[in-house]
Amino acid sequence: MYPENFERLIALFEKLPGVGNKTAQRFAFALLERNAEQIDEIADVLSSAKKIRHCRRCGFLSDEDECLFCKDKTRNPATLMVVAYPQDVVAIEKTESYKGQYHVLNGLISSSKGIYPEDIGIADLLKRINDQTREVIIATSPTMDGEMTALYLDKVLKDKNVLVTRLAHGLPMGASLDYADELTLIKALDNRRKIESE
Repeated sequence: MYPENFERLIALFEKLPGVGNKTAQRFAFALLERNAEQIDEIADVLSSAKKIRHCRRCGFLSDEDECLFCKDKTRNPATLMVVAYPQDVVAIEKTESYKGQYHVLNGLISSSKGIYPEDIGIADLLKRINDQTREVIIATSPTMDGEMTALYLDKVLKDKNVLVTRLAHGLPMGASLDYADELTLIKALDNRRKIESE
């Protein structure tokens, strides 16, 4: 029905996660509403995406061999936070409360998906732990795969002479108990603490 190049554009947008045919068509029409200069700019940005790679040290995204976090000498080398994906680093950074280093696994162990420890950045993590490292914070999500990865990391880090901690999980601020799922409530109970009064 549409011209061939327009159909190809729709098909390309449909390859993006969460984008169905209708949304892909809207994206394609929105792109056509741009002038030639704006389309060239979009094409240039997409082309430059090929230069983005994973930091050789921590696995985060970078345009160079090392990312901005690994280059930052003010970050505490004694603390290393392990996350599954680059977007997890961004979420932690938005809190402005963590000043240590990161290690991005770029995946989670998932036997159902055929992803095993050797398929993600665990070997690189083990190489990074040195005399300066005092604590490894496991910050994988509280999903089945996140928990499996956390348990595996805890096991392989046992002989590294570092404190291994896990981000606490539980009820978010403002949440109602009756809306929480069972796993969230279990984690909230497990991670309960004494009320500190002034």
